[in-house]
Amino acid sequence: MRVLALTAVVVLVVAVAVTAFVVNGSRTDARGLVDDFVAALDARDPASAASLTSYPSAAESTIGQMFDGLSDGTVDYEVSQFVELNSESGYFTLSAAWNFGEGMDWGYQVDGAVRKLGVGWRVSWDPDIIVPDLGGGRTVHHVRTDAAPPKIFDRTGRLLMEEQTINAVVLDPAAMPDPGATTTRLAEVLAPVAPVITAQLMQDRLANDPGNRITAVKLRDQDYQFLGSDIESIPGVEVIQTPTLISADRRISTPLLDTLRSAWQLERDRTAGWAVTLEDPEEGPIQVAGFQGPPPPDLNAMVDSKVQLAAKEAVVTTGTPTALVAIQPSTGGVLAADVNNWAMELGPVATHGMYPAGGTLDPVRLAAGLDKGIDGADVSSEDLAETARRLGLGLDVTVPGFDFETSQIGNTRSGVVQFAGSGNDDALISPLGAAVLAASVARGEAVAPSIVQGQPATINDPVDALPPHVVDALRGMMADNVQKGPASFLRKHAGLSGVAAASGDDRWFYGYSGDIAFAVFVADADGGDRAIKVADTFLSKLAQPDEAF
Repeated sequence: MRVLALTAVVVLVVAVAVTAFVVNGSRTDARGLVDDFVAALDARDPASAASLTSYPSAAESTIGQMFDGLSDGTVDYEVSQFVELNSESGYFTLSAAWNFGEGMDWGYQVDGAVRKLGVGWRVSWDPDIIVPDLGGGRTVHHVRTDAAPPKIFDRTGRLLMEEQTINAVVLDPAAMPDPGATTTRLAEVLAPVAPVITAQLMQDRLANDPGNRITAVKLRDQDYQFLGSDIESIPGVEVIQTPTLISADRRISTPLLDTLRSAWQLERDRTAGWAVTLEDPEEGPIQVAGFQGPPPPDLNAMVDSKVQLAAKEAVVTTGTPTALVAIQPSTGGVLAADVNNWAMELGPVATHGMYPAGGTLDPVRLAAGLDKGIDGADVSSEDLAETARRLGLGLDVTVPGFDFETSQIGNTRSGVVQFAGSGNDDALISPLGAAVLAASVARGEAVAPSIVQGQPATINDPVDALPPHVVDALRGMMADNVQKGPASFLRKHAGLSGVAAASGDDRWFYGYSGDIAFAVFVADADGGDRAIKVADTFLSKLAQPDEAF
């Protein structure tokens, strides 16, 4: 009992002495060193922080890696305890608070020591004084965590897109002793799945970009597995594998795939988790903070694979830039969008291509005149723009992951870059816009496009529907246009109403049948009925049984 009592007294005396040493007088040199070390860490200055340690070169490398690995986070270091044991040594505790975004916080405490060396006071370097358990050659990283990626199904439940491994076959000129032999051998190996990738093509690309690596081809995993071992044995050839969201059906290559990728990525971002990991040279990553993100739900696109394949069959029948867009009037869902190779070279023609409207707006002029009680020929640009908005054109619409243009009319067209046309027309319209117009007439009110089921578009500037008698007049005009007007070639398609129009050498057809509205645009058409013929092919393909697809 006496020994225990004596020990307690000694501990109490030491504690009092240490406390007095810390709080008495001004800040000591040792405490000033620790404060400066913390200030350098808070300033994300590895060099300054490392210079205050006993091993600056090693410290700078480790501290620099920490800030690189956690670069998207903010941190606040604080001295939570400091004890100067004597005139030559002391110890301290640091509290660190990292934040990587809302709800993503990581806090910890670390202990360190200070010693008085020949050059003055220094922090005894150990990686553990900045991050717990960082020693042993480990590195620290902030990473995103995702559950299994969702799939995308089309409107009918058919698999449309899924994440697959894409294998990029890369040529490295620095690693091939004989470029001719390498490209010849690679072309032979690729021939069964990519016959267009010839040796001459690869040699030309290498010559056009001297000294740099080029990608010869990108292969789906099933194709690569068929060729893999033969490719890997060719000198100077490297294969880089990347998970990529692609269409499940090779035939579907609609511009809407990029839009759906954006919507898919928004869902992954929304459900993503996070982690801080210590990368161990032997054990691999060790998670020290964060959580796994929940699996995002599969997406159901508005795209209809059958309609999309019919659109592709239709647009390839022309020899000039052509686009086709189909929309479901009842929902606004974009069922299909496609372009031929000539249009593909011009950019996003289907959704952003702005062309002189010409006769495509004649029905809108008619509607504006009927609504205002004046002759359609006397309608002003402002009246035309107002009526067009009530038919879905030029509205301010927000769709997650989908950016598009429908029209620019009168004073609202400033800043718009046309893909083609004279530039003197006072109204521009896109293929998507013409499809929206057809869908709005079919539904009797403005239709806003959407691409994912359950994610409807938001109209930021809502408009009133046109009076019923105006809508009925538009429907009658479009029905007559097909039955006994310029589009009479299409009257064999029961229930079709539409408008055939021209603007210079461009040709248009837009219309609706049942719950499908669509628009065809042919630039610089080689015949006055070219858009009508494309529409005929589209409708004929749609009429085929599902087994044909």
